[in-house]
Amino acid sequence: MFYGLASHTAGPLLRLLLRPRVEGRANIPAEGRVILACNHLSFVDTFVLSPVVGRRVAYLAKAEYFEVPGLGGRLLRRALLALGNVPIRRGPTREAVRALERAGALLEDEGAVAIFPEGSRSPDGRLYRGRTGVAWLALATGAQVVPVAIEGAEHIIPLGSWRPRLGTRPRIRFGEPMDFSRYAGADLPPGRLRRVVTDEVMNAVRKLSGQEYAGEYNPRADP
Repeated sequence: MFYGLASHTAGPLLRLLLRPRVEGRANIPAEGRVILACNHLSFVDTFVLSPVVGRRVAYLAKAEYFEVPGLGGRLLRRALLALGNVPIRRGPTREAVRALERAGALLEDEGAVAIFPEGSRSPDGRLYRGRTGVAWLALATGAQVVPVAIEGAEHIIPLGSWRPRLGTRPRIRFGEPMDFSRYAGADLPPGRLRRVVTDEVMNAVRKLSGQEYAGEYNPRADP
């Protein structure tokens, strides 16, 4: 109920305010399991992306967003959970694995999940090496992965600022769905296979975004 209300009120308002330009929306499957794997340049990336997807999508969101103190923080937490978002804590912890398992359950139920494989916003505009959670989800559930590139959102709320600047129209590009079923039964260690799949996804995101590839993990995403 809450999600439906938000999608019919906040969604149109965000599209009106942000005026996003969208390319390749037809690449998003209308139904079935799908993972949207997106670059991450701004806090507003989720608000730019959600109104244009065309189907219900849950985000793997940083646990810190669910732990803001005070009344405002409690309201934010309730809203995030009501919208189906899944908190995930950075680092190779059991808690992070449980978050991936919850996202996997959403996919098993023919849902859509969005994930930012870099782990946090890019500090310098470059595309950083992807964490392998996206591959874990894709291989465990058989979901297709749609690479996504957002451009211009970093100018709406720059890193280190909370003051919106609405003069820039963001651009969202959706790439063709990626199917990794060909790796079923592959003679590779699980960790190595997840790395291979993640690198394929990030290469597709890089081609869409045109970003320089950093070749290393985002230091902001370190636990």
